[in-house]
Amino acid sequence: MIKVDIDFDNEQFRKVLQEELEKWESKKQNYTKWPPLLSRNQLMEFLGIKANKASELLNRQDFPVTREFGHPKVPTHLLMKWIEEHTQWVEKNTSYFDKAI
Repeated sequence: MIKVDIDFDNEQFRKVLQEELEKWESKKQNYTKWPPLLSRNQLMEFLGIKANKASELLNRQDFPVTREFGHPKVPTHLLMKWIEEHTQWVEKNTSYFDKAI
């Protein structure tokens, strides 16, 4: 069992908590700026890519895409997760991938 004592009157704790809440709010705004499902054109705008790269991504086996709506759609929240999982910095600088295996 781990026991943690937190002094809520501690100004440093309040500052750290405020910073984390601001980070979360910023991420939340990024998610809500875009619709839950991105069209191909929205994906291109979101990633700053051209049509050829979008086609390449939409045809990858590991890319989060659904074709249930007639045209490919990318769930925004899964795209963000996919980007995080496929960022080289994460792989090189954390043990994230060791834990996932």
